[in-house]
Amino acid sequence: MAIESLIIWLVIGAIAGWLAGQIMKGGGFGLVGDIVIGIVGAIVGGWLLPRIGVFVLGGMLGEILNAVIGACLVLFILRLLKR
Repeated sequence: MAIESLIIWLVIGAIAGWLAGQIMKGGGFGLVGDIVIGIVGAIVGGWLLPRIGVFVLGGMLGEILNAVIGACLVLFILRLLKR
């Protein structure tokens, strides 16, 4: 993996994690936690959404939206388990 790809993953993860934290409300996980939640959300969203027939925009905006949707799902599940 090239360093540019890693930086793009981290930036998308940070944006998606922060947006998901804002959408879901509640305590944040900090910068590193938001990046991890965003990256995991991108993986979950990239795997789950096409299987249920949901296709978002292409390009960078589509990747961010996909990651935000997945990160919201991950946060929802984490908060259910936390109770």
